[in-house]
Amino acid sequence: MFEILFLGTSASAPSAQRGLSGQIVSHNEYRFLIDCGEGTQRQILQSGIGFKRLTRILLTHNHLDHILGLGGLLSTFLKWEAIEELEIFGGRSTLERVRTLLFDVVLRGQNPPMPLKLIEIKPGVIFEAEDFTVTAFPVSHRGPDCLGYIFEEKARRPFLSQKADELGVPFGPQRGDLVAGKEITLPDGRVITPDEVLGAWEKGSKFVVVGDASRVDNLVEYCRDADGLVIESTYMDEEADMAKQFSHLTARMGAELAIKAGVKKLILTHISRRYRGKDVLAEAQTVFPNVVVARDFDHYQIKKEI
Repeated sequence: MFEILFLGTSASAPSAQRGLSGQIVSHNEYRFLIDCGEGTQRQILQSGIGFKRLTRILLTHNHLDHILGLGGLLSTFLKWEAIEELEIFGGRSTLERVRTLLFDVVLRGQNPPMPLKLIEIKPGVIFEAEDFTVTAFPVSHRGPDCLGYIFEEKARRPFLSQKADELGVPFGPQRGDLVAGKEITLPDGRVITPDEVLGAWEKGSKFVVVGDASRVDNLVEYCRDADGLVIESTYMDEEADMAKQFSHLTARMGAELAIKAGVKKLILTHISRRYRGKDVLAEAQTVFPNVVVARDFDHYQIKKEI
């Protein structure tokens, strides 16, 4: 299961109700900050989630409404907060702008308050834990190196507790060994193999986050069968020409992508100040019913439907 906390859901400029782009995706002890618009550090404090374990930042592209908050965040780390390390992932052009912001504007010859790494990435797996991966994929927007991210749990075999009980497998480390694929020997000499107590392989949950985008036809395969999809909805269909001019999407376009890709739940964000959330929602629901429009500090769980 993945969780997402929206820190900012506005497009281009903040409004009284919406901050600039930023979301925290969590999986067990891991946390990833996706984008860091102006004011993100305050949103983190306001949300109550704090800075603990917030050591990895994934950037979708180099536009200021998605990266400018990094300056304030690093400034806060210099004076008030302490973390063990900070890794910032992004495409080459994105990191070039981030490097100027952090090292030339904020630090200006000072050393970072923690080990700070700017990690250039290209499409492919960029992070792997024991039970999930994070994969970057290309997105069309204004400028180069725009990326989206797929969070996907690895396939697993569920442990069949009732079967283990029937076989007399005691509670404790031996059950863990079976889950890890190791056979065990019981006190009476019987050998129990993992196949006897593990079910069929099951796919884990899949969660896709897209930043700003100008088209959706090239995103279908990346979003295929996702349990959750977060994508921008800067415009509504009545201003589709303007959306095309500025390389953004409409609510209808995001909903059409969800239909084509077989997405289970659609979450729209990056909402222009010119629209009411309920109107954006209504437009998307005419195409795809299971959709919500995110607000600042909304929290969602993304898990495999059974």
